[in-house]
Amino acid sequence: MNVKEIEKKIESTPTPAVKKVACAFSGGLDSSLGIELLRRKYRAKEIVPITVDVGQGEQELEMSKRHGKALGVEPIFIDAKEEFTKEWVSMAIKANSDYEGYPVSTSMTRQLIARKVAEKAVELGCDALLEGSSGKGNDQYRMHNVFTLFAPKLEILVPVRDFDLTRKEEEALCKAWGVPVAETITGGDDKTLWCRSIASGAIDLDQELPKDIWMWLKVPEEAKNEPTMVEIEFKEGVPISLNGKQMPLDQLIFELNYIAGENGIGRIDMFEDGIMNLKSREIYEAPAAHVILTLHRDLEQFCLTKDELMFKKIVDQKWAYLMYHGDAYHPLRYELEAFIDQSQKPVEGKYKVKLYKGSLEIVKRSSPTGLFAPELRSIKTTGFDQKMSKGAAQVRGLLYQVLAMRKRVKP
Repeated sequence: MNVKEIEKKIESTPTPAVKKVACAFSGGLDSSLGIELLRRKYRAKEIVPITVDVGQGEQELEMSKRHGKALGVEPIFIDAKEEFTKEWVSMAIKANSDYEGYPVSTSMTRQLIARKVAEKAVELGCDALLEGSSGKGNDQYRMHNVFTLFAPKLEILVPVRDFDLTRKEEEALCKAWGVPVAETITGGDDKTLWCRSIASGAIDLDQELPKDIWMWLKVPEEAKNEPTMVEIEFKEGVPISLNGKQMPLDQLIFELNYIAGENGIGRIDMFEDGIMNLKSREIYEAPAAHVILTLHRDLEQFCLTKDELMFKKIVDQKWAYLMYHGDAYHPLRYELEAFIDQSQKPVEGKYKVKLYKGSLEIVKRSSPTGLFAPELRSIKTTGFDQKMSKGAAQVRGLLYQVLAMRKRVKP
């Protein structure tokens, strides 16, 4: 890789004049390179790196501190773990978060991070914002929408996209310029307590996944040989206890990630239609999310009426669509959430499940608000006088009586 040619491409690209720039800084390859580009290309007078903690873990936060120090900057840390868990993850559970099989996670954190960075930038008097998205992915849209809403007067800098840099070119520049890199997987990974995205946009069609890429998951053939029994209790649609112990949602998810992962649960390997309508093969790791969402959907089937369930599927799908497509702060989100919150009031119950080598089996379920009434529905009980249904069946069949009378139109 010819570094001189890459530098020439960067120098020939026009850039806006900026003075004080706030950078969404994780310490990863893109944001670390962005810091160096602010010095070399943008000629920024002051650089303000901002690291937002959304539950990515101490290792990730330490990397931000370490790489910031190596780059000669000191990141501002903003703790958003509680907000992410209470306002975003809890709603993701209540909304059965699912975009084509992906339990939206990075889609949410990018927009929460963007808001925190934009608000801090405005507070500190910055005239520009920098973030590390590529021009082929989804995050550029998510970050841009939120930056525009919360810091409408600030310039938005996206160097990877705006200089048309490939991943290999970024790596070559980092090596030549002494920018710290800790990436072990091309494309990196993005971890939250709810879901981990692995090498987004960098996985080939038939590329075999190495076993050491997983953090929580053990592949089923190497998972425990004995099943694990787990008990989870829900209140108003959200888990409140694990194995009989009440705990905050973030702690419950943290523990369940390891329990379910040990049993081979949580691998997602899928085709995903991105915001630009281009497909990519995406790999996710989400043991706790898989268990919780599976049980939550079952509990809703238990507690909600048919009409509620049918309509809520439409609402849930639209909520996930908005989150994925960078519209987390669109007014419609909050209108949808008003319905979702109302629907969850009777969603209450306890589950006992068996986890074993990638499978989940519901062993026992109970709910004080459930609508399952075997004394009425079961064919083993009397319940009500079955002869009453004859008239109802005849009324429901009137349409088909009319259809039978209709003459067929010959082609």
